[in-house]
Amino acid sequence: MQYDWPLEQLRDYRPAAAAPADLVEFWRETLDGPTSTAQSVARVESGLVAVETYDVTFEGFGGDPVRAWLHLPARSLRSEPLPGVVQYQGYNGGRGLAHEHVFWATAGFAHLVVDTRGQGSGWTTGATADSVGSGPSQPGFLTRGIDDPRQYFYRRAYADAVRALDVLRSHELVDPARVVVAGASQGGGLALAVAALVPGDVAGLLCDVPFLCDFRRAVAVAQTDPYLELVRYLAAHRDAEETVFATLSYVDGIVLAPHATAPALFSVALMDQTCPPSTVFAAYHAYAGPKAIEVYPYNDHEGGEAHQRTRQLAWLRDRFD
Repeated sequence: MQYDWPLEQLRDYRPAAAAPADLVEFWRETLDGPTSTAQSVARVESGLVAVETYDVTFEGFGGDPVRAWLHLPARSLRSEPLPGVVQYQGYNGGRGLAHEHVFWATAGFAHLVVDTRGQGSGWTTGATADSVGSGPSQPGFLTRGIDDPRQYFYRRAYADAVRALDVLRSHELVDPARVVVAGASQGGGLALAVAALVPGDVAGLLCDVPFLCDFRRAVAVAQTDPYLELVRYLAAHRDAEETVFATLSYVDGIVLAPHATAPALFSVALMDQTCPPSTVFAAYHAYAGPKAIEVYPYNDHEGGEAHQRTRQLAWLRDRFD
C-alpha cells in the first residue's frame, strides 16, 4: 500500500536540513590526497563474447584495497573514447560474479561495478573487507561507528565511492568528461554523495530509490530494515539521539545534495517500504543540479527496474550523443 504521503504532498516536501558547521572541511580532510588509480587490473574470462571483463583493485579510504569489475564492450564493438558508468551496490550487495552486471557495457559504456567495503553477503557476493573496527552497534552497517563521524562506516564507504570514480575517469579508454555515477537504494545514496562531494568530476547522476537520505523522517516511517537498525539502536541507547543524528548529518543525502550540480535522473516508488518516498523526494528537492524524477506508483523497493534502465539509457543518449 501507499503508506507515505500522497504524491501531491510529496512533491511539496522540503524538510529543513541543518548542515554541520565543518561539513566542507570534514569532507575535504576525508578526501585529501592524490586521485586514485587502479593498483591491479587483470583480464578474467566471464564466458561472454560481447564484453571484456577485468578484475580491478584500487586504493580506497586509508589505502584499503577495494575490488571492482571493469566491463568494456568487446574491442570490435566499441568506439573510443568510451563514456562511463560507475555503479554502486545496494545494501549488503557486492560486485557479484563477473557476468552479473554487464548492461552498461553492452550498451557501449565502460562500466565499473564497485564493491562496498565489508558488504557482499546478502543478495550478491563481494570481495572487499572493511579493516576498521567498531564500538557497540546494531547488526548491520548503519550504526557502525555511529558515535563519531570520523569513525562512521559511511565516511569510509563514501570515500571509497569517490576513489572509484577517479579510477574510471583515469582509464586510458574512457572520456573523463562523460562519466556518470549510478546506483539504487544504498547505491543511489552512494552515487548521490559522490555527485555532491566532487561535483566537477561527475557528468551525470542516475539515482534510484536512494537510501541514506532524510534520516529523521526515515526512522519515523520506514517499514523495514536497514533504517530500523537505527530505531533499534536508539531504543537501546536512549541517551544517544543527539549524537546519532549529529553523525548522520555528515552523510545525509539531503545535507549533501545542495552541493551537487551535475544533471540527475532520480526515481521513486510510492509503495517503497525500505526507502520511504518522502525521503527520496526530500533528496530530490534538495538537489542543486538540473534534475528529473520518474515515479512508480505501484512498486515497492524494486522501483522501476528494467523500465527505469530504458529511461536511463535514453537520458544518457540525449546527453552524450
